[in-house]
Amino acid sequence: MDAVILEDTPVGVTLVNGKPYMPDAKGNLVPLESVKPADKLEDETVRKIIGYADDLSAQITRFRQHTFDDLGAYEALLAQEYGASKGGTKGNKTFMTFDGLMKVQVQVADFIDFGAQLQTAKTLIDECLTEWSAESRPEIRAIVARAFNVDKAGQINRSEIFMLLRLDIEDERWQRAMAAIRDAMKVVGSKTYVRCYRRDKQDAPWRAITIDLAKA
Repeated sequence: MDAVILEDTPVGVTLVNGKPYMPDAKGNLVPLESVKPADKLEDETVRKIIGYADDLSAQITRFRQHTFDDLGAYEALLAQEYGASKGGTKGNKTFMTFDGLMKVQVQVADFIDFGAQLQTAKTLIDECLTEWSAESRPEIRAIVARAFNVDKAGQINRSEIFMLLRLDIEDERWQRAMAAIRDAMKVVGSKTYVRCYRRDKQDAPWRAITIDLAKA
């Protein structure tokens, strides 16, 4: 049997020898009349939403590219005409309207991984906790436990590792452990984010222009 999809055939429906079928999740062709009305309605609803989502995703992709193109053209002109450049630490930049009511921020976030030195740090930290025994604060033990407890993806808890680095402990072994953690840190990649803000007046707080679906 040859499956055919005509222009006037409903989306998700395939004609085989002139009869309509809908493929199920296993790839089997189910006669259209055998598909429950509720399943047809769900299929139609999901396809409608995904159609909008695909269009919106493409629009956001174009917006992001246009944004970088426009900012890049502005910076090229700035460098050519005035020998100046925009930029902050690690490539972070802020562009603002003359009235100070709208701004675009470009932020570069590094992806950090940890090398073999992290195991050395764990050994030194364990030595400290063993010697301190009951004298060590339970919250420090809790942070250490969370920091080196791998998550479901088999990764250590990075936020708790950074929390360890913020603890003010003078023990020499602890300091060596923190140095080992810093030596273990390595940037394995980065991603550039664009965030847009506006405010009603100069002394008003900034409001993010929401593009994230989860926060809209």
